[in-house]
Amino acid sequence: MKLHLLRYFAVLAEELHFGRAAERLNITQPPLSSGIKALEEGLGVKLFERSSKHVALTAAGHAYLTEVRAVLDHVERAAEAARAVAAGRAGRLDIGFTGSMAYRDMPRIVHAFAARAPGIEVQLRELSSSEQLLALAQRQLHAGFVNVAAVPPRLAHMPLTEDTLVCCLPQDHRLAHDAAVSLPALAHESFVMFARDVAPANHDNVIALLQRAGIHPRTRHAARQWLTVVSLVALRMGVALVPASLARAGLQGVRFVPIAGLRHLAVGALVWHEEADSPALRAFIDCARGCLQEPFLQSPPP
Repeated sequence: MKLHLLRYFAVLAEELHFGRAAERLNITQPPLSSGIKALEEGLGVKLFERSSKHVALTAAGHAYLTEVRAVLDHVERAAEAARAVAAGRAGRLDIGFTGSMAYRDMPRIVHAFAARAPGIEVQLRELSSSEQLLALAQRQLHAGFVNVAAVPPRLAHMPLTEDTLVCCLPQDHRLAHDAAVSLPALAHESFVMFARDVAPANHDNVIALLQRAGIHPRTRHAARQWLTVVSLVALRMGVALVPASLARAGLQGVRFVPIAGLRHLAVGALVWHEEADSPALRAFIDCARGCLQEPFLQSPPP
């Protein structure tokens, strides 16, 4: 069934006059008449009673009009939905994040985007950095907040607001209330480390920092999330070097102490596939870029 014939029928059913209906449709009367005739022949029913002075719907025409209006309304909604997605006003984004990103830029970017583009649904998925990079390469995610400094080929990235590594100590540790901790003072401590297979950048970043201070850390435990690292420190399972932003988690039993004479960055980036061309994703990246250009006041470690 050709859609234009349904429109012919609906307009004629409203006007009940071939001249006025043809004018509304911006066509002449002959194609309207032939279109209605073709529609009736295709259906095998008579839709209009008509004479030289009178046009009226048949009972079949009344029943058909109800369904045709529903079809035309659905087609219009479908068209509007397509236009909204193409314009970046509607759609869905699947965004990955690591647990620690809940305390960095991710929340403010997502909130700002929700205010800017309320018609686009953002679905957050907690995944490790390595899982996100694989999903992005396979186009299973639109973007991801990851703990990496460099990304694989064909992935683009935007650095997040600078975060620094601090020393995480049990609250009753001998150094917990110092203004700053010298790394050599930790030489004989046991360390809780981030598992290397989950995020090599996190693990290697900390190891390199300790080794430059002449420390070959005794790793007692390895965790898959930064918050787990902090929780194990609170349980006196060791000490750790963690991003300062984790202080916002409000976990009890630990102290976050700056590292003396050192300001070492904790890596983090927003990553997406460089060939992705979704209007919604472009809008999200633009929003993130705007947020990251604004100051982000970080609370000092408690």
